Amino acid sequence: MVALVALVALPLLHQDEVVVATTSARPNVVVIMTDDQDQASVKVMRTVQRALVARGVSFANSYATTPECCPSRVSFETGQYAHNHGVLTRHPPDGGFQAFAAQPALIENALPAALHGAGYRTAYIGKYMNGYGIRDYGGVRSPGIRRYVPPGWDRWYVPIDHTAYTMYGYRLNENGHPRSSGLARSDYQTDVYARLAQAFVREGANRRQPFFLTVGTLAPHLESPSRVGPREHGRDPRPAPRDLGRFGRRSLPSPPSFNESDLSDKPSFVRNTPRLGSTEVSQLRNTYRSRLESLLAVDDLVRGLVHQLRATGELDNTYIVFTSDDGFMLGQHRRRGKHAVYEESVRVPLIVRGPGLPAGQVRGQLAANIDLAPTILDAAGVPPLLKMDGTSLLPSARDPASGGTRSLVLEYLAGRTGYSAVRTPDGFLYAEHRNGERQLYDLNTDPYELHNLAGKPADAHLEAELAQRLAALRDCAGAACDSAG
Repeated sequence: MVALVALVALPLLHQDEVVVATTSARPNVVVIMTDDQDQASVKVMRTVQRALVARGVSFANSYATTPECCPSRVSFETGQYAHNHGVLTRHPPDGGFQAFAAQPALIENALPAALHGAGYRTAYIGKYMNGYGIRDYGGVRSPGIRRYVPPGWDRWYVPIDHTAYTMYGYRLNENGHPRSSGLARSDYQTDVYARLAQAFVREGANRRQPFFLTVGTLAPHLESPSRVGPREHGRDPRPAPRDLGRFGRRSLPSPPSFNESDLSDKPSFVRNTPRLGSTEVSQLRNTYRSRLESLLAVDDLVRGLVHQLRATGELDNTYIVFTSDDGFMLGQHRRRGKHAVYEESVRVPLIVRGPGLPAGQVRGQLAANIDLAPTILDAAGVPPLLKMDGTSLLPSARDPASGGTRSLVLEYLAGRTGYSAVRTPDGFLYAEHRNGERQLYDLNTDPYELHNLAGKPADAHLEAELAQRLAALRDCAGAACDSAG
């Protein structure tokens, strides 16, 4: 990103104003999906604030139903919970791109295939799924995978894992042809994706054909250990050189859950986590600053896309969705990373701007990654080819009184400490771990999840009620995932 003074000034609308399409043509859809972005960090992205938050609808209670990259991205494309699409983690045999590609009925009927079959031009640019492009990943061999383009995509610019996890020196599958990036500053991964995305929009400027574009950034995900390119100055993830040091004085957030002093009510695998020392806190502070700085180039990417859509006359006829595949913990409950059922891990940003949607509005209804495909298909007027567990968010976006009765399943179905959980619309979270331990939080009175109510005699009735609700939803499919809430 260029310095903040160079950002395009976008006029704000009054909260009651509505963005109205200027054409009757079918709408375009653009999805920007970051990697491991917590909800709070959106505040530093000025273009996202001006062009999307102020001119669209923000879902304050949006969740990644499985907080790990690959399962979450499969949920985005299929509208299904992991317990239905079967991609449970990032590694084979129960995860990774290989587990998705091994299901022809799933990958051949997912969101891009449905839109493509309905006449949409489609493009995927950026990070895709773990294991994509690796011939032997977790013992699963995939001959010719480096040139493979999944069904439904007209344009394909996707890094070959594991080079997806470095800002320089990565390899892209460009429409079936592997290409290596250079090490110049202009090869900074987010900026390359931004140029490719703008080119795709320009390419369709004179066509009478709607388009669907997904851009997946590495930022703010940590990079792989073997990094190349311009000097890093201790930053991980690396920001664009122009943004290095922009948040060099930013304090690490320390909510009440940070380095929690008393974990006696938590499950054993959390309770046994040692307190963070000064070295660990310093590392977390550096990670936090690095993550924020890496997001500034993503903000530039959004700015460039909005500018290009306006220049081609497509902005008012385009739905723009900004979200992340999962969240990230930075010391809450002494933990770093994701997978956990805690809010910082599962809650993600979700902002939608588009034709007929109000501007500058916040919605409190529960939303999730399983809702993205149904929402996009609803906006495009295209019927789904798969049975989807999610529901369109357009009614909720237009009307704050719409919906709001559904509960969500949160699940991580890998490992001994994996879990199935239910998040209710009235603010409760109840989780059952595979090792038999349980967690229950009232997020209304305990937003930082300091007091586990599971097993407390005073809350036995509530726990029994939520356990029953989870039992009804744990294996739900299709419309039952909505009605059983």
